[in-house]
Amino acid sequence: MLKPIIPEGEALRRAFQWLVEQGPCTLKTVEDASRRFDLSPRDEEFLLRQFVAHHDAASDAPTSGE
Repeated sequence: MLKPIIPEGEALRRAFQWLVEQGPCTLKTVEDASRRFDLSPRDEEFLLRQFVAHHDAASDAPTSGE
């Protein structure tokens, strides 16, 4: 079983929670979160991998109706 992802650092945790509350995540919302919570480039990259990359992979998955 996979462990839930818990980001390190208070600003990153707050940004992560903010993004979850925003609904569908895009590159723009991650950039907004990075500025809003004054994240480092490394933290922004973490959010991009968690939200945008996973969203794109999920949207590429075939649905049962196809």
